[in-house]
Amino acid sequence: MRTPKKSALRPTSRPADRRGDDEIWPRVTRELADDLAFDAPARDRAGKPPFDEVARLQEAGLPALLAPPGPGGRGADWRAACAVIREISAADSSIGELLAHHHVLSWTARFLTGGEAPVPASAPHTAFEDGTAREGRLLAGGIEPSRTPAEPGLTLTPAPGGYLLDGRRSFASGVSVADRLVVGARCTQTGELLVFLVDPADPAVFIEPGAERVGQRLSGAGTVTFDQVRVDARNVLGALPRDEHAVAPFTTLAPLALRLLLVHVGLGIAEGALAEARDVSRATRAVPRRTGSRTGAPDDTSDDPFGREDPFLLLAYGELATSAHAAAAVVERATDVLARGLVTGSALGVEERADIAVLVAAAEAVTSRAAVRITSRILELVDTTEPADAPGGGPGFDRFWRNARALTARSSETHRLRDIGDHYLHGTRPGLRLLA
Repeated sequence: MRTPKKSALRPTSRPADRRGDDEIWPRVTRELADDLAFDAPARDRAGKPPFDEVARLQEAGLPALLAPPGPGGRGADWRAACAVIREISAADSSIGELLAHHHVLSWTARFLTGGEAPVPASAPHTAFEDGTAREGRLLAGGIEPSRTPAEPGLTLTPAPGGYLLDGRRSFASGVSVADRLVVGARCTQTGELLVFLVDPADPAVFIEPGAERVGQRLSGAGTVTFDQVRVDARNVLGALPRDEHAVAPFTTLAPLALRLLLVHVGLGIAEGALAEARDVSRATRAVPRRTGSRTGAPDDTSDDPFGREDPFLLLAYGELATSAHAAAAVVERATDVLARGLVTGSALGVEERADIAVLVAAAEAVTSRAAVRITSRILELVDTTEPADAPGGGPGFDRFWRNARALTARSSETHRLRDIGDHYLHGTRPGLRLLA
C-alpha cells in the first residue's frame, strides 16, 4: 500500500513569498498530497465538514496559487493548476473537487469580460482577483442553473447602493467552508444574470451542510438560504444577458473549464487507486510463498517464490494501467487545447470553442469509464481485510470506487457521446452555454 507520511517539511511561509516559483510548487503539492493521503480513509469514514483540510490547503498556499495568472507571477497557469488538482485528487478527491471549483470561480471576472485583456482595472475585478490571491481566500458557489420546482432559484431586487438577494440553492462543493461565495442571480428589474460576491459570514446567509453522500463526502457540499442579503454594487463582478447568442465564445469556456477540472479529479481518483493497489500487491507478494501441494505434501521448489509471474495479476494490472494511460492522453490533449483557448481570449471564435467542447466531452467519456472500471477492479485484486484499527483506519479502497461513482454520476456519458458523434458526422457545434 502507498504509505504516505505526515510531511516533515510542511510549508510555513506566506503564500506571497512563493508565488511564481515553478520549482517549489510541485514539492509543496506532493507533500500536501502525502499529508492528505495519510489519514484519508479515516477522514472519509468520519465525513465531517473539511475545516481541517481547508486549513492545510491554506497553510500550504494552494488557494492563492490556484488564482488566475497575474502581475508579479501571481497564480498558476492552466496546465500547472490542472496538475496540482490532479495530484491532490489522487490522495483525496473530495479536496481535489473543492479546489477545482475554487480555481474556475477565481476566473469569473475574466470570463465575464469575454476575454478582454488585460482585465479591466475597475474596482470589482481588481479587488476580486487581488484579494483572492493575496489573502488566499477559498471560493465556492456557482452561477444559477435553470429554475426548477424544487429550487426556484435566486433573485436580486434593486435597492439603494446595490441589491437584496433572496432564495435558496444547493451547491456541489465548498460552501460549508468557503471564505467567499461567487453567486449568480436574476435581477427582477432587468432579467440579467448578475454575478457577485457574498460573504458567507453574513448573518442573513444560512448554510446547511449536505446530507451524507455515497462518495465525495468531504467536498463541503451544502444548501444555502439567502434572506434579504445586502449585495453592495461594488461586489458585482459582471452580468450575462438573457440571450445566449450574445455571449462571447470565451465566456462560454467557463463550464468547459469546470468540467475538465472535474475530469482531472476523476483521473486522479483512478491513478491514486491504482498506485495504492500496486503498493499493496507488491507488499503482499514480497513475502515468499510456501508451495506445498493441496494434499499436504512437503513444500516443493518454485522458480517464482514471490509470485511475480502470476499471469492473471500481471494481465489485470496491465489492462488497468493501459486504461489509465489512455485516459491521461485524452485528458492532456483537452487540457492543452483549453489552455490555448484561455490564452486566445476575446479572439476565440465559435468554431474553436466547439472544438474545445468536443475534446472536453471526449475526456469526460473516456475518463469516466476508466475511473469506474479501475476503482471497481482493484477491489477484486487487493486484499482489503486489513484491520480497521490499522494506521489510517485500514486500506479504505472502497472510497475510490464510491468517489468515482459519485463524481461521474453527475454527467451523462450518453449525452457527451451523442454530442461528439453529431459534431463528427455533421459538424454540429455543441450548444453555447452560460456559466454553469
